[in-house]
Amino acid sequence: MNYHKEYYYPLWLRIWHWLNALLFLSLIFTGINLQYASVTAPIIKFKNALLIHNASGIILTLNYLFFFTLNIITGNIKQYIPSVKNFLSKLIIQARFYLSGIFNKEDHPFETNKNQKFNPLQQITYLKIMYLALPLMIITGWALLFPEFLIKQIFGISGLTLTDIVHTVDGFLLSIFMFGHIYLATTGTTVASNFKAMLTGWHQTETHLNITGEVTNEK
Repeated sequence: MNYHKEYYYPLWLRIWHWLNALLFLSLIFTGINLQYASVTAPIIKFKNALLIHNASGIILTLNYLFFFTLNIITGNIKQYIPSVKNFLSKLIIQARFYLSGIFNKEDHPFETNKNQKFNPLQQITYLKIMYLALPLMIITGWALLFPEFLIKQIFGISGLTLTDIVHTVDGFLLSIFMFGHIYLATTGTTVASNFKAMLTGWHQTETHLNITGEVTNEK
């Protein structure tokens, strides 16, 4: 098995990615403190946790706008749009690989390169995360920051309570995604190769020869 490197991740994307990761960790830590810590024995003082949480949320919003804008300008958004053809079967193949094939050291089922960085399951997951779940968390976060603008009641439920529930549940789901994302990042050609790629921009790829003798790349 041989390896070669391709330049996958431009500088702007790497800056956004690592800042996003740090902000997420800050929001998770302070969010848990705000929701579940005892008033008499907090991890950090409630006032400080609230200040850090709000500041992290504001910076996260600006960072997301940076990502959203550059993603469109550079055309990187096409990486998130899956092909409709045979999409369901591709999802099943990729899910099977993650559930069993990866533990049996099977080859990745889909070729990746700098123009197609994500497999079908990653595409649909990242699409939902970056263009649904994350914007929802940002919108509900701002709504909680300025509750005076919230609708008083929605279907007989307090608008503030409903917004808080949506924000908390969405944050919990995003937290699960983040830790799953970190785990899958360790399944590259080496445990650290994907992390190194997001630092340098150069992605290490396995190369194989198919039955025709042509070189194919795999993540």
